[in-house]
Amino acid sequence: MNDGQAAQLIGTALMLVLVGSSLLARRLPLGQAARMAAGWVLIFAALLVGYSYREELSAVAQRVGGDVLGERGQTIGGSLRVPMAPDGHFWVRARVNGTSVRFLIDSGATTTALSSDTARDAGVAVNSGGFPVLINTANGPVEARRARVERLSVGPIVATDLAVVVAPAFGDTNVLGMNFLSSLRSWRVEGQSLVLEPKQPARSSGT
Repeated sequence: MNDGQAAQLIGTALMLVLVGSSLLARRLPLGQAARMAAGWVLIFAALLVGYSYREELSAVAQRVGGDVLGERGQTIGGSLRVPMAPDGHFWVRARVNGTSVRFLIDSGATTTALSSDTARDAGVAVNSGGFPVLINTANGPVEARRARVERLSVGPIVATDLAVVVAPAFGDTNVLGMNFLSSLRSWRVEGQSLVLEPKQPARSSGT
């Protein structure tokens, strides 16, 4: 047990003693006092658990907050501004054939990549014939299959007939790669935001 855990335990014990003393001082019937004591124990236990996992809960809150607000980006004058996430990356909500999908924007990826689950949910037909494509990832090379997305929209930006690669090894991560970024008029990082400027009108993209 480290010093932080010991302090938490001592603090909890002191609060329980305080509550117990208060209940005894009120001279409540034994059954009622027991119920009230049990309720306070549950409250303190929940607070202790919440404090113990405060970092994990904070990460979840940031993820949810980013999903609801930042990851949808902000459209200004036809351009989309995507704020940097707490992890230092740019994440954005897009629609693949009408299905909401969370993407990591990665200029180091040659081709846009979808997880197998995302491809299935979005109705993307995967080419299972021929040889697979070998993709280099941070976790090493993985085999993927080629496919094409009929429509991918990110804010005001629309790409049609977009070439993608699909693999179960991608897990739950989907990546917007250079074949999407190169279809734009321009893209750049300004401070803590990634600015995407679409061509007019939206055009098809390929590998």
